Amino acid sequence: MGVEKGIARVAQIASGKGISPLDVFELRNVVFRDGLVACEEAEALFKLNHSCAQTCPEWRAFFIEALTDYVHQEKPAGYVSAQKADWLIDMISHDGVVDTATELELLIRILEKAKFSTERLAAFALNQVKLAVVYGEGPLMDGSRLVPGVIDKPEVDLLRRILYAFGGDGNIAITRCEAEVLFDINDAVADARNDASWNDLFVKAVANFLMCASGYQAPTREVALRQENFLDRADADIGGFLSRIAKTGGRELLAAYRESVDIDVEWEARNQWYDARQRQAERCDSAEARWLAERIGRDGRIQENELALVRFIKQTSPSVHPALESLLAKVA
Repeated sequence: MGVEKGIARVAQIASGKGISPLDVFELRNVVFRDGLVACEEAEALFKLNHSCAQTCPEWRAFFIEALTDYVHQEKPAGYVSAQKADWLIDMISHDGVVDTATELELLIRILEKAKFSTERLAAFALNQVKLAVVYGEGPLMDGSRLVPGVIDKPEVDLLRRILYAFGGDGNIAITRCEAEVLFDINDAVADARNDASWNDLFVKAVANFLMCASGYQAPTREVALRQENFLDRADADIGGFLSRIAKTGGRELLAAYRESVDIDVEWEARNQWYDARQRQAERCDSAEARWLAERIGRDGRIQENELALVRFIKQTSPSVHPALESLLAKVA
């Protein structure tokens, strides 16, 4: 009955002139009544956001909070499945362009809160900045003095925010898909008077991809759940190991010991994985080297940012693949 009430109240507000702070207060009480946001309520809130021309600041905050909770409320915490990512993209955009600035902020908040999400979701967010910078399209243009073909500090800061959001738990490196978007933007603004922060972001982000070679894939929900359960057990074991022994008078010492050993084995496997990633880092492998050699100068010339990228790799990478030797010779 509660979900129906919430949807009915949303419909009632939508039929009015706008959304007031009092409306938001009532919606909060209805939607968050049991701590969960129903799918029907989430979709009704999207319809309300699209239909109401006049809203208040309280609405924007509530809308982002409610929809972020909806996307993340399924276990494991912070997991955004491919299905949920596709649903979100479908709800906030038409023809690949996000409808409103509020929905763009929602997308970025979801990425910032996520522990695991699809690479497509981060690339979609980056493309919204690309559409604004290159073509003057999308919600970033609303009330903005942004000039197409030029990238200024607010756009660079937004790109950095998206890259940092997706680079959260477990996903350390920039992905190929993200690097491609950055190159597309760089090609489009090569001759413009861009903010100096763009050069720094472009060079370091693409170098991060090349030197860490991320082949990121979000784990399945089942794997993510096992990881979450393992960490919960590990935390509990640290504080509970000796207390369990004390309570049982030592009768379950062997069982407790076996559980501790299992935890150690799983932690060791996790540490070995991170060690392997570290050994892989700071090395530009063949596939990435060939990609860079083909990508740089694709528009018929080598741009200043691209030269700076090659110099940076030359200075920081202990080993450079032969595919990059001709590029290095040009900047020697």
